[in-house]
Amino acid sequence: MERVNRIIKHELFLENVRKNEEAEVDRHFCRHNMTHFLDVARIGQIMNLEEDLGLDHELVYAAALLHDIGRHDQYETGIPHEQASALRAPQILKDCGFTEKETERIVSAIRKHRDQAVAGETSLEGLLYRADKASRACFSCQAQAQCNWKGDKKNKWLRY
Repeated sequence: MERVNRIIKHELFLENVRKNEEAEVDRHFCRHNMTHFLDVARIGQIMNLEEDLGLDHELVYAAALLHDIGRHDQYETGIPHEQASALRAPQILKDCGFTEKETERIVSAIRKHRDQAVAGETSLEGLLYRADKASRACFSCQAQAQCNWKGDKKNKWLRY
């Protein structure tokens, strides 16, 4: 997990986490912060093991930590956050020792983490999609009335 630990200390990563926090200071649900990133990473790794996917745990964690780092860009410019995050991630991954091939896999997963077409895949893309959706504790959210997720999409039960 040495490379993953480099990510959480990386100046550009921390700057984007801070920008997300500032952009969501008045948001009462589903924040895109370190807690969310770690929830997605840990759930993703549990799924990876339970489904016997054989994905490298550093790739799972790296994709989860970086999948929403561009969320603030969506608020500021309107660019979809999966695109913004995919643009920001390569420099961080390179600086933290990920190979070009690993970076391509991680960035692909980031870019597709909102694409329902990958939901059933056993790939890193499919895993990140499922872990991201499973990470939300809708069943205990105090801001359900303001949520734009449709009822059938909300997590009504604890699974991970």
